[in-house]
Parts: sequence; structure tokens; C-alpha cells
Amino acid sequence: MEEKEWLTLLSGKNQLQKVMDMNAKTERFGLSLSEEDARMLVERHLESLKEQRRVEFGEGILPKLIFTFCDSPYLDQGNYADIIAQLQEIFYLYKNESMDELSDDELLSLMKEAFDGECQGSLDFLQETVLEKYARKIRSDGRNFFGGKFEE
Repeated sequence: MEEKEWLTLLSGKNQLQKVMDMNAKTERFGLSLSEEDARMLVERHLESLKEQRRVEFGEGILPKLIFTFCDSPYLDQGNYADIIAQLQEIFYLYKNESMDELSDDELLSLMKEAFDGECQGSLDFLQETVLEKYARKIRSDGRNFFGGKFEE
């Protein structure tokens, strides 16, 4: 087995365990992932990184994304895994679209606030309207934050 494949396999197993460990934190919100769901999320995570041509070191964004969104009123057990999968794809897309000017925590915070607020759980509105507006502003004006929010 090539070293690259071995590292990917080891990283995937580590990521799978971290995602499964998140159930201890999300169960109080009525959300948990089966091992099959967790595997799907890890696979989609690797696909998203590849698609967006990103490299990730350390724990990865998936556990933090799960923790950030687990208390959303727009998540329930029936849509939980699918929405998390789509949110991680949106996350990596907008890390690129914002030219990495936003830290992971800043982007997650923007996503969560918009998703639970003006988007009312709509992933399309989050991606195509709200985050696109922020990314466009960053690309045209640079980073203009005041207290963690964009200046209008």
C-alpha cells in the first residue's frame, strides 16, 4: 500500500471515530449519527476537500461543524446527516470563495447565524444568497469586519 493511501485510510478512521464521539454531545438535542451516516460524512468530507482542492491538517472541520449546528431548530434526526453533509460542502466552497480571509470559526459563525436566522434552514438561500454576498464583498473590498460582522 502506498504511503499516501495509508495516511488517507488512517486519517479516515481517526475522523470516523471523532464524528462518532460527537454523538455524546448531540444526543441531548435528539441527534445522533449511525456508523453508516458517519462513514458517509467522512467520505463526503474527503470528496469535498478533493473537489475544492484543499488540504486539511489536524482534526478537520467536521466535528466542529457538527457541534456548531447540532442545536439548530432546523435539524432533526431525519435530515441531520444530509444537512451536515451539505453544510460541509458549502463550508469548503466558501473557504475558497472568500479567499481564506475568514477563519474556520468566523465562517462557521456566519453560516450558523444565517442558517438559523434569515435562511430559516434553507441551504440554497445560505449558499446562493447570503454566503455569496459575503464572499463577493471580501473579493471586492478585502476583509472589512467590525466586531465579527461585515461593515455595510
